[in-house]
Amino acid sequence: MPILNIEFKAATKRLNELETLLKQYNPVFIGEDHQVDTYFNVNKNRLKLREGNIENALIHYERENTAGSKSSHVLLYQHQPDKTLKEILIKTLGIKAVVDKKRKIYFISNVKFHFDTVAGLGTFVEVEAIDKDGTIGRDKLQAQCDEYAALFNIEAADFCSHSYSDMIM
Repeated sequence: MPILNIEFKAATKRLNELETLLKQYNPVFIGEDHQVDTYFNVNKNRLKLREGNIENALIHYERENTAGSKSSHVLLYQHQPDKTLKEILIKTLGIKAVVDKKRKIYFISNVKFHFDTVAGLGTFVEVEAIDKDGTIGRDKLQAQCDEYAALFNIEAADFCSHSYSDMIM
């Protein structure tokens, strides 16, 4: 079953300041992860293999390239690290892009926060309001994203419309 996210990504030069601000709300700190996301050539949408210390997943998602908060439909397959899976994907689909990042991960309820330093791109904050089972609804997810964008004082020009893979390419 696809997971519904409403999410935004914003470029920021205030990464540490925003993280400090979030800590005032007692988020659950998941940890700091070094992640390498390998994006594969697919006809539509996006497919990436995330390899990290904390998160390892094959992720297919549909999302429009628009600035600000946007919906994303995600199919997530979590797995143990396995070189064979990556080899199969490379041989069958080919690599589109590779994104290397350091990511601090926090949660408040169903909302996930990423404080990212992306090689070759800079620093970003991402907020994902997540509805895993359809019980929260699009309106509440949108309100949560709006609330955190306002808290972080994100300006319209800061919102990113594209994924890191698009920016790398």
